[in-house]
Amino acid sequence: MLAEAGLAAEPCATLPALLAALAAGAGFVVVTEEAIATADLRPLSSWVRAQEEWSDLPFILLTRRGGGLERNPAAARHLDLLGNVTFLERPFHPTTLISLARAAIRARRRQYDARARLIALRESEARFRTLFDTMDEGFCVIEFLDGPHGPMSDYIHVQANPAYTRHAGIPNVVGQKVREMVPDEAEGWIALYRDVLVRGEPIRFERELVATRRHLELAAFRVEPTSRREVAVIFQDVTERKRAEIALRELNDTLERRIADALGAREAALAQLHEAQKLETIGQLTGGVAHDFNNLLTPITGALDLLERRYGGDARAARLIDGALQSAGRAKTLVQRLLQFARRQALETRAVPVGALVSGMHDLIASSIGGLIELRLEVPADLPPALADANQLELAILNLCVNARDAMPEGGLLTVAVEPVQIAAGGTPAAPGAYVRIAVIDTGAGMDEATLARAIEPFYSTKERGKGTGLGLSMVHGLAAQLGGAFVLTSRPGAGTRADLYLPVAAATTIAAPERRAAAGGAAGRPLSILLVDDEDLVRTGTAEMLRDLGHRVVEAGSGAEALALLERPGGFDVIVSDYMMPRMNGAQLAEAARRRRPDCPVLVITGYAGGDLSLGLPQLAKPFRQADLAAALVAVHEGRGGAAADAAPATTPVLPDADRALP
Repeated sequence: MLAEAGLAAEPCATLPALLAALAAGAGFVVVTEEAIATADLRPLSSWVRAQEEWSDLPFILLTRRGGGLERNPAAARHLDLLGNVTFLERPFHPTTLISLARAAIRARRRQYDARARLIALRESEARFRTLFDTMDEGFCVIEFLDGPHGPMSDYIHVQANPAYTRHAGIPNVVGQKVREMVPDEAEGWIALYRDVLVRGEPIRFERELVATRRHLELAAFRVEPTSRREVAVIFQDVTERKRAEIALRELNDTLERRIADALGAREAALAQLHEAQKLETIGQLTGGVAHDFNNLLTPITGALDLLERRYGGDARAARLIDGALQSAGRAKTLVQRLLQFARRQALETRAVPVGALVSGMHDLIASSIGGLIELRLEVPADLPPALADANQLELAILNLCVNARDAMPEGGLLTVAVEPVQIAAGGTPAAPGAYVRIAVIDTGAGMDEATLARAIEPFYSTKERGKGTGLGLSMVHGLAAQLGGAFVLTSRPGAGTRADLYLPVAAATTIAAPERRAAAGGAAGRPLSILLVDDEDLVRTGTAEMLRDLGHRVVEAGSGAEALALLERPGGFDVIVSDYMMPRMNGAQLAEAARRRRPDCPVLVITGYAGGDLSLGLPQLAKPFRQADLAAALVAVHEGRGGAAADAAPATTPVLPDADRALP
């Protein structure tokens, strides 16, 4: 399976053979639970513990039971032994193994990248330490402390090079406080360096260290970040070396820059490593969960649809089923929103009742802005539907409301007004036509012209560091542009801010009912003879029951080969419904083979991936789907083919992320 996915793998029959192979380097290790159940694990455990700090070799452990502690008590031992281990319960879907393998390879590559950065960091630190230890000038780093004399009323020496004693005449200063070292003159030194720390401006000066009667030429500068409360000091004993004054000052300038560069490079490398680890975690979470999660949701939503049709007359049962359907819908939305953090999502545009959407957000907006701000919604009853992606539009409106809240820390009035507008030829801010305008108006501090001019630039933010990404307004602006509308900000200092989002009026005259009621519709058109192909038994069974409930005749196949064999038999099928991701033969390959045998039989591809276009030229239906979605897709495929090949049928929303297109 790994070879078919393009991943080179070396089999090892014993743990000693594995350890020998690890010496040559490895991306990850797949090991069975039986291989480590009774073997001597001390050499492997020693190898795992002896890894370098950058290394955390991924293990995929094939178990007979689930990896959780509640189902597999041995899991704790395996975790302690292997460290970075992912449990995969057998039997497993090949797609799951390949997904885990690719995630492990990506993680291992990140580790090797981290090793390169650590090597560079160590080399930088080694150069700094060599400079620190061999430089002729005295050098120290002091850290300010709070004491009985007040905040930052003392400092302690945290670093000092060997030259410190030679120039200052005071030995063993690391760990000593200045008030203990030179109590009679400590106040003057504290005042000088505290001013450097507070103002952030380096200084140069000459001063006599009375305790040792040394005349010192000194340079001091603040060590960033300021939270460390540290100042670096470079100094020379110039009592007998006045004639070298100019040369020493130039050397101090050079040393100051090099030390600052070394410290800055260290902080940048650590920040970059942290960001890489964070992005890798998000990528693993979203890429690995989406397909399996949608596969799990499909039979759940299908079964709930059938139960709703059968027990809808029972008020209590209908209420429970409706709640379960809403929870399944929220789970589907959760997967989609997680994917928004990992890759760009295609917009699912449709006719959206903006008035109902904004009114329905009242409680969400109110809880987001807090009790200090009065919320006012102005939504007329006769609004036309707008062309938009409902989920993205909700996020955009909430984003604008949160921005308005941040502009009113002492409270105020937040107005969300919706109205239809007509833009004439030559008008602004959008092309001529009918629009629905959503205005978010606050009574906050407002913005000056310079800030307003840059407000929608990516990464520009006036918020404190760590309290904003600077992407909110630029994302709203991009959404409006992608939908064919516009986004306009107007503001004045002291007069608040107004954000206008223009959405084109939808051409459709009707609006689809909310998703949780979609199951109310029945089958359209005549009963069909359907060949259903899916290697997942639960998904196939659930889908078959939905189809039979719609009145169709269904023949099931667990693989592409089995489906092709059924096509060779006498009789025929009106439609082939096939899962995309199947071992040995995927849905696209099956469609191609079926076209050669039955060119008049269209194919509908269903898939559990989300976020992109499969680019198959085939009709597609995303998991999880409701019975009404399946019925509508079948009508579109069967009635829309017009006797042509299957790939001429219009596709439904495609759902495969770019990163997964290389999967077999």
